[in-house]
Amino acid sequence: MHELILGGARSGKSCLAERLAVESGMAVTYIATSEALDGEMSQRIAHHRQRRPAHWQLIEEPVHLARVLQEHAAADSCILVDCLTLWLSNLLMLNDEARMQREIDQLLRCIEAMPGRIIFVSNETGLGVIPLGELTRRYVDQAGWLHQALAERCQRVVFTVAGLPMVLKGAAL
Repeated sequence: MHELILGGARSGKSCLAERLAVESGMAVTYIATSEALDGEMSQRIAHHRQRRPAHWQLIEEPVHLARVLQEHAAADSCILVDCLTLWLSNLLMLNDEARMQREIDQLLRCIEAMPGRIIFVSNETGLGVIPLGELTRRYVDQAGWLHQALAERCQRVVFTVAGLPMVLKGAAL
């Protein structure tokens, strides 16, 4: 099963994804897309590390998500990707539109054939005010298109608000 868990900042989406990964009973591989580029992000990463079980495999991959998924997906495993919007930010910051589109297309092409359970976590960014800057508008647009395409390919889509999951598609939690 492939799942997409969306929500705003501090909505409980990562905690929900981690709980679902534990409850799967499978070996878990955690793919972290963030990079510790400043002290605040380092603190966020440390907080996430403290919450996760120590026996989970950790892969830190800021750009080549499809490749890593293809290398590690297996019928008896659960992969948790946290988070897609950080991955998208990393791609946007490369300032190479063609490369960004290649990485997104590779992810969308490979996802349906992936064995095992895959849980994607992503920030819903389209509920706020319209961003003022061009880069921020591109980010919100790209995130929205990515979420729509993944939601179409995933068997379950959940929107998390205030720690409460609302299933938008698929089986109830």
